[in-house]
Amino acid sequence: MIFKSEASFNWLYSQDITKVKDLARVVQASYLWNENNDYMKRLVNLRTGDSWNDDLRDTSRAASVLAQSGTIFTETRDWILSKQKNGSWNEDVYDSTYALTALADLGIFNPKECRWLIENYGKKWEHPGTTALIITALLKQQKLENTGIYNEFIEEKAKWIISQRQENGSWKTPATSNLVIQSLMLAGHKNEVEESAEWLLSQISDNGSWGKEGGDINTTSLSLITLYEYMNSQ
Repeated sequence: MIFKSEASFNWLYSQDITKVKDLARVVQASYLWNENNDYMKRLVNLRTGDSWNDDLRDTSRAASVLAQSGTIFTETRDWILSKQKNGSWNEDVYDSTYALTALADLGIFNPKECRWLIENYGKKWEHPGTTALIITALLKQQKLENTGIYNEFIEEKAKWIISQRQENGSWKTPATSNLVIQSLMLAGHKNEVEESAEWLLSQISDNGSWGKEGGDINTTSLSLITLYEYMNSQ
């Protein structure tokens, strides 16, 4: 696979990036591709008190990407932990997966919350993107303990996700396909996503972006992350 990121980053730099979600994705993509810019500083400056907008998902995304690049706010870690109740965050699969992923990146193992995801998995969560987020959270969590405690569940769900792939190699949209490809590579299934990575690359617009209506910041950033990880993984 041959891919050059210059046009995609040039497109991102031309956008007005103000949302925490978008900034977090751009920061992660920039860090991986060794791009020098001030987006990390912008993201940090949006922090208010212990969190970002007192929003669990925004805070989790921001804390996660900053931790991956070496910046850890212990008070933000404690804020995320304080929002946990009865084994989950708001009894919501998305809040819980983003929080667990952030805590894993911050070095905190949460077996009770991981069990909540496994024990409550059912038809309502059987969507490739949702299941991919669960796989990612569990893989990052169990890595802290250097065990394969969740491997059986993860492998079962990874095979289910692969079975849902469309004939063109995608999971319908670039946004969902990005989440799925990233999780499957993390689970050791790089060989199974080669066609999917090629499909993702084929979806790039002439201006270097991905997404509808001339490009989407989040989808473009996710695609840059996915392609970097695919091209640099074993």
